[in-house]
Amino acid sequence: MNKQRAAEIASSPVMANVTFGDNPVYIQHVDEENDTARIYPLAHPEQEQEVPIDMLMEHEPAQFEANTPIACPNK
Repeated sequence: MNKQRAAEIASSPVMANVTFGDNPVYIQHVDEENDTARIYPLAHPEQEQEVPIDMLMEHEPAQFEANTPIACPNK
């Protein structure tokens, strides 16, 4: 992922389908100077970590029955 897209996702009120390794994550903040992002796994929000932006992967949106955007936490 590039830092511009990571910053867009971090500031968006709509949840994006992003993974770090095999784990779905939430991007809290992007540090554009250091090319890192503060993330946490959706299953373990207490496990915040700083990771290189280029290690994040965006996937096609999941299809939901109602096809309704999911709001991000704390937005």
